[in-house]
Amino acid sequence: VSQAGKQPRPAAGHIIKQHEGLAGIKHGAGLLAAARCRNRWPSPPAALRCAVEEITMNRIIITALLIGTAPAAAQTVPVPAAITADGVPAIPASLAEAVRPYLESRSAGLRDWDPVSRGVLIGTRFGNAAQLHLVKAPLGARTQISFEAEPIAGGEYAAKGDVLLVAKDRGGDEFYQLHRLEEGRLTLLTDGKSRNQGATWSRDGAQVGYSSTRRNGTDSDLYVMDPRNPAATTRMVLQVAGGGWGFSDFAADGRSALVGHYLSIERSELHSLDLATGKLTRLDPAGQPASWRDARYLPDGRVLVLSDLGSDVMRLGVLEKGQFKPIGPASSHEVEEYALSPDGRTIALVTNVDGVSQLSILDAATGAVKGTPKLPPGVIGGVKIAPWGEIGFSFSSATAPADVWSVNPDTLALTRWTQSETGGLDPAKNVQPLLEVVKSFDGERVSGFLYRPDPAKFPGKRPVIINIHGGPEGQSRPDFRGATNYLINELGIAVFYPNVRGSTGYGKRFVGLDNGPFRREDSVKDIAAFMDILAARGDIDVGRIALAGGSYGGYMCYASAIRYGARLKAAQCTVAISNFVTFLENTQGYRRDLRRVEYGDERDPKQRAQLMAISPLTRSAELKVPLLIVTGGNDPRVPASEADQMLKAVRSQGVPAWHVLAANEGHGFRKKDNVDYQLLATITFWQDTLLK
Repeated sequence: VSQAGKQPRPAAGHIIKQHEGLAGIKHGAGLLAAARCRNRWPSPPAALRCAVEEITMNRIIITALLIGTAPAAAQTVPVPAAITADGVPAIPASLAEAVRPYLESRSAGLRDWDPVSRGVLIGTRFGNAAQLHLVKAPLGARTQISFEAEPIAGGEYAAKGDVLLVAKDRGGDEFYQLHRLEEGRLTLLTDGKSRNQGATWSRDGAQVGYSSTRRNGTDSDLYVMDPRNPAATTRMVLQVAGGGWGFSDFAADGRSALVGHYLSIERSELHSLDLATGKLTRLDPAGQPASWRDARYLPDGRVLVLSDLGSDVMRLGVLEKGQFKPIGPASSHEVEEYALSPDGRTIALVTNVDGVSQLSILDAATGAVKGTPKLPPGVIGGVKIAPWGEIGFSFSSATAPADVWSVNPDTLALTRWTQSETGGLDPAKNVQPLLEVVKSFDGERVSGFLYRPDPAKFPGKRPVIINIHGGPEGQSRPDFRGATNYLINELGIAVFYPNVRGSTGYGKRFVGLDNGPFRREDSVKDIAAFMDILAARGDIDVGRIALAGGSYGGYMCYASAIRYGARLKAAQCTVAISNFVTFLENTQGYRRDLRRVEYGDERDPKQRAQLMAISPLTRSAELKVPLLIVTGGNDPRVPASEADQMLKAVRSQGVPAWHVLAANEGHGFRKKDNVDYQLLATITFWQDTLLK
């Protein structure tokens, strides 16, 4: 209140309507003050001033008390607006401060070469979601060119650089829409509802081929359009059945295209598509099931392609008149990726050797190796060759986050384009993983990577988390572990990444060892073999073992926690399958048949019975260890209902279960505020269950 006789300040103004005098006081605290002041001051104006002063003083005292409690509230981490944290205790702000440098690392991935500036288009994150940036010179400024609330999934220029095509979904729903990016704004090119993917430019940049589910929400029909005028040029070229169709390359004249039909990790088909008539011509040899991937036209019209035809591993070769002829160095290891230069003269070949990438440069005409750039053990991805010949790629290792590099195909000179921040931490201090190999219950060789804490800092036996990858057609590799390094470097927790049977990178025999419902649990048995080899080490505490895993790895997390619960302290299961039948019935229609090939067909009574028998939900009463379950509310692959039914089941048995649900995420968290909270909740969970 101002000096006597002046108007009351707004703090009390909404309680007292001064023109009404004391009669304007309507609220309980004001009525008490008015009564006291009326007895004390016979003059109405004086009594009014008294009441105003008392009410305002009470507000000041209350505000001071509330401010006094503010530090207590500020001592906990706020839950992001999109997250529901069910059963998760308050997370101390001190933990966030301790972890902060590990939360502030970033990475950069190569998206394309810019044909105009001769720079690189990269994906990296400075705000809450990854966006596109242009780097015009090695280690130059990362100039942001997209500014969306959602992550930008990718971007690619037309041949002349006049159009930049990007893909974006909403809240992780994976219903990607194609857009044209100009001056920081997106122009929608597709219908805004369907799933559109695999956008492939023609050689001259005049048209784009892509698959879309717009017709019925399930089948991936093939379309072409000119992104400069989509309304007038978009047309369906081929109506198909199934969700595994996609463009691979355009012929030089733009009249035909190579298209693939993916049926499973072990089987696909390759066709030539006449873009005028829609006629399909089968190119791969009929009656010889094999995998065909990344087909490209050579200048002479032959097809360069990856295939495992006649081999246990993927090889690079030339397909001509139904005959596949491998080229390049003979190897017992998988070729995981390659790029063909625009002039068709140079090939960049990436081979997977027990999870480590090896890059070779080949002469496309002869298949001879021209050189092998010297890189430390790590993982290569996103290889693209510029029109002027430079070979670009992303590279990461245990001691370096993913960054963009290039190599000159003639001199083998390496150029670093980006150097991503690691929160001020020296990534060179991160531990190098050890490759552990063991024979499983049936003699099958399985392996994984062990990240051990520094024994000088953490002597004695240490707890370990076994973190199982998803897929199951995936592979754990010796790359940068980001914020997980906090567990290793600061808490002294070892982390082991197994590659159970069914993982990629080890040939088609190995990847098929878990197929169907009757062999599914063989991969769960592999976890016991890994626990045995870890227990045999002198630096692992066998009394403190925990599990983690996401997607299919989430199923493995549940199933292993049930089967080996007596050996475990806790489990953290992310976007996890809890019941194979409900999963197959509720996953998005465009992927349902593809998943039936891997897991089994719930429509077949015999397979359905086995799928139910091996589902973690069926045996949930046997799950006794504490759980942290992480869920994306928009997950199109493993619906949130998979988590809901598991939570209900285990909590009914009295099992402690924390649940982190993000309403604006899909199959894994991508937005930084959600990612950070999930990590902090996970660390709190391990402190509460594994480190006590």
